[in-house]
Amino acid sequence: MSTKPYLIGHYTPAVDEITATGLTVEGSLPPELTGRLIRNSHNPKPGVTPTHWFKGSGMVHGIRLREGRAEWYRNRWVRTPALDGAPYLTEHGPDLTASTAGTHVVEHAGRLLALCEANLPFELTRDLDTVGAYDFDGKLRSAMTAHPKTDPVTGELHFFGSSPFPPYLMYYVADAKGQVTHSFEVPGATASLKHDFALTRHYVVFVEGTVTFDPTEHSGIPYSWNDDQPARIGVMPRGPEGAGEVRWFPIEPGNMLHAGNAYEDAQGRIVLEGPTVDREGFQLSWNWWVGAPGRGTEPNTRSYNRRWVIDLAAGRVDERITDDLAVEFPTLNEDFLGAENRYQYAVSFPDQDGYGGYGIVKYDRTTGTRRVHQAGDARLPSEAVFVPAAGATREDDGYLLTVVSDLKQDASQLLVLDASGLDRIATVHLPRRVTGGIHGSWIPDTDTGTDASDS
Repeated sequence: MSTKPYLIGHYTPAVDEITATGLTVEGSLPPELTGRLIRNSHNPKPGVTPTHWFKGSGMVHGIRLREGRAEWYRNRWVRTPALDGAPYLTEHGPDLTASTAGTHVVEHAGRLLALCEANLPFELTRDLDTVGAYDFDGKLRSAMTAHPKTDPVTGELHFFGSSPFPPYLMYYVADAKGQVTHSFEVPGATASLKHDFALTRHYVVFVEGTVTFDPTEHSGIPYSWNDDQPARIGVMPRGPEGAGEVRWFPIEPGNMLHAGNAYEDAQGRIVLEGPTVDREGFQLSWNWWVGAPGRGTEPNTRSYNRRWVIDLAAGRVDERITDDLAVEFPTLNEDFLGAENRYQYAVSFPDQDGYGGYGIVKYDRTTGTRRVHQAGDARLPSEAVFVPAAGATREDDGYLLTVVSDLKQDASQLLVLDASGLDRIATVHLPRRVTGGIHGSWIPDTDTGTDASDS
């Protein structure tokens, strides 16, 4: 039996692909939840032990809801060359198709894309079968971030490609029809790890933390903490004219994997939030990711929500930790992406001292308070995906969808929570325990053109 923490417990890989129909529902599913919840996970094939959690091959899990029914669950490996052992580095350089495709899955312009930040995206069918690598009709000339952003106003998809070698950072925008309208190299970027970024109505916001390229790191993910790497935030005007106007602001050492949101406040300052780790937290987390001694007990250790306020006029950044609960995977009502949001959601983890526990957290940024839906003993929830309610009038009128791994029952459920009070509305019982995973998306039928005759 493996002792790698990312191959045991909640993260034990599924060994096969299944399809199950007519799932059991407790409670009442809101009829507007008509679509698919698709979630990704690192899930190596049986007999394969990756050297890093992030090196595990991608497996997508889908749950189909329609008008109060849970019609099916299915899981499928993303069939990339890497699934069959193809190397990323070849004698001709990186193979951008040799992807794990195991970090995220998003929909844009009718295409369902499985993502890994070191590679090209992989297109999937509605039933989660693999179509193949997708390069935006040849206009994507680099890897693609696993965290693209869809502008809720314009429908544009904003994304970047980062590399440990020049060009370090490429920026892309695709219109609502999926056509890349402009792309360029972002000046002044370094080899610092850039996993996520943020948008406001007028700016693109990049974060370079204290983790950077390290050729001596042999886990397959060549990055490590480096005190000589300056931590900073880059602010660039949106649009093709922004290429030469990026400004970099120094911040405290740390590393942010995921941005909660960013916006411009009434004073014209940019407010950015996201969980960050310090040096100790990063090292404990990294040791978990590679299965090294001295690791934390969870994949995210000492990860606390942080707020940066960037004063462009004064040329300074004020920052502070806003909570003492260990959290990751921040989400929000994405109608507020790039605009001031009151509510933010996250997954909580017990910290290195045993404080906290598994749960879904709701932050009220106006009152500074938090509410927690405790998952229960040996129950790990996944990233909480927000879905607006029909006729919503408030920011938190909607539902949170989270897939829970239950070790005691060796089972999983899809929980539907009221996003306002975090009360459980419905439970969908799944036919297997779903591997603890990373990111996913709710894809309503209106986004894919699916009608009542579709599977």
